[in-house]
Amino acid sequence: MSNDSTSRIVAELRGWIDSAAPGARLPSSRSLRDVYRASPVTVQKALHTLAAQGLVESRPGVGTFVRAARTAHTVDFGWQTATLGASGYRDARPPMSLRSAAHSMIAMHSGYPDRELLPERLVRAAFGRAMRAETLMGRPPTGGSPDLQSWFAAELASVTPAGVAPVTPNDVVVIPGSQGGLVTAFRALVGAGRPLVVESPTYWGALLAAALVGVEVVPIPSGPAGPDPADLAAALARTGARACYVQPTFASPTGALWSRERGDAVLDVVRAHGAFLIEDDWAHDFGIDADSQPLAARDDAGHVVYLRSLTKSVAPAVRVAGLVARGPALGRILADTEAESMYVSGILQAVALDVVTAPAWQTHLRRVRAELRERRDLLLTNLREHAPAVQIEAVPRGGLNLWARLPDTVVLGDVVSRCLGAGLVVGDGDEWFPAEPTGRFLRLNYAGPNPAAFGEGARILARAIG
Repeated sequence: MSNDSTSRIVAELRGWIDSAAPGARLPSSRSLRDVYRASPVTVQKALHTLAAQGLVESRPGVGTFVRAARTAHTVDFGWQTATLGASGYRDARPPMSLRSAAHSMIAMHSGYPDRELLPERLVRAAFGRAMRAETLMGRPPTGGSPDLQSWFAAELASVTPAGVAPVTPNDVVVIPGSQGGLVTAFRALVGAGRPLVVESPTYWGALLAAALVGVEVVPIPSGPAGPDPADLAAALARTGARACYVQPTFASPTGALWSRERGDAVLDVVRAHGAFLIEDDWAHDFGIDADSQPLAARDDAGHVVYLRSLTKSVAPAVRVAGLVARGPALGRILADTEAESMYVSGILQAVALDVVTAPAWQTHLRRVRAELRERRDLLLTNLREHAPAVQIEAVPRGGLNLWARLPDTVVLGDVVSRCLGAGLVVGDGDEWFPAEPTGRFLRLNYAGPNPAAFGEGARILARAIG
């Protein structure tokens, strides 16, 4: 039957519903087919339309009934205030980088790459193969698929210098995304109420994970070259902290890239204090003018706990990461993983492994590197031309974003709001500081959708600054 038949049935039943009492039962589907001389599909479409309009409700095995009017009323959740107590979260609002933006907006706030920068063809093919494999119904080991563990270990071993013992597959725990890995690392290695040294500014997700676990965050300043090793040493000595969280490669939000000398100096400090260094290598696959050289590859004494995610480079739906640790720390991390998630979906592990071992994976990464360079440079050019008041203190050599400083005279919240009102979504820099912000900053993602709109985005930003 045609859509006209469906519309006719809907219209006539609406008239019947208007005069019926709430809870009245509609004629059966068979009766409706006979009355309207319609097919079962047409009748079902009409009933689904009425249900979507909120006029009827279906009770499986019983029938379809006129929906009773529900009176809106205010619910008081005040009792939960005393029951829950004070919130351990820094801010109840979702961070700007997690907020959705309408397609009509110029989106420079997200922490994820545009769909065009993802290996969609490889991912779709990998899911197809995984659905036909034994992984569909099997339960993977808690530590992860042995093949995926081996891949993570081989990636790190490939950049391990001579004289340093490389990691083994047994040193790898596959976890459901890097955010879960941060929670696990902070909980297993630091613990509630104990200090954790972090760079400032740093990844907002790490601050959220720290708040969830209840660790005491100890910030030290960090710039385009990373933190000063002397500041780290002083913080470890002053607080008794035995762990620090860092991003040595293309840090979010600053884009910082540590030199080899800076990395070695930080490792010396960590070793001298008997501390752990939790290394977040989230942007490993997003090098532009440089490659990731993990600190974990230069440490075989178990000081560095290494976290590498595939979520951003493979696909947001493939939440898979590797957490590398050695010694008793590995046992604690594995125990926490068992209690938290038991194991990562075998399907997702199979898909991730399929993608990163495909012959086309390296070709894809080379294309992404070229695309990111083009987008980064395009955004820099437009900011210099249309928004000269915006300062980029260091051009990132990889990653997904620029860390942009605004004049100290502006009110950051007002700039963000004016941009939003004009159709531009930007990342509020205050969200990346564990203590008071040291300036007015925005995080501008050049890897997001529609780079052709960078010029208009820069003009909007300039007007918002005033």
